[in-house]
Amino acid sequence: MRAKLTYAVTAAVLVVYFVLVGSRGVLLIETGTPLTVTFGVAVLILPVIGLWFLWKNTQFARKANQLAAELDAEGGLPVDELRRTPSGRIDRDSADEVFAKRKAETEDAPGDWRTWFRLAVAYHDARDTPRARKAMQHAIALHDGKQSEAA
Repeated sequence: MRAKLTYAVTAAVLVVYFVLVGSRGVLLIETGTPLTVTFGVAVLILPVIGLWFLWKNTQFARKANQLAAELDAEGGLPVDELRRTPSGRIDRDSADEVFAKRKAETEDAPGDWRTWFRLAVAYHDARDTPRARKAMQHAIALHDGKQSEAA
């Protein structure tokens, strides 16, 4: 719940920032000189890109949470079997062991979004965020039927 609240507050702050930047872009365009119009258009591009990125990120998080809820209802969420250091950090060797299991599961059932979801969690635990995100995107695509079973 705390993560959702933090995300919502951050998103709201970003939207306010985008509105402020956008209003400055409009003011520059209204000045009417070729230089200020050029700068105004350039300034307006930034909030558009930011809003697009925020929208895509929010969609991704929402879909990943839906998959987690569905997997939880099935009793298929991965169990936390990771060893931790005294400070609470995940032991690297433990994360590698769990990752090897998850990868083997995914290789055995490459068309099952559930195995890809669990692989994404294993990547995340191993601190490989880019691959965790790609694995989760693949799980979402399989779940939504946007990717063939053979992929």
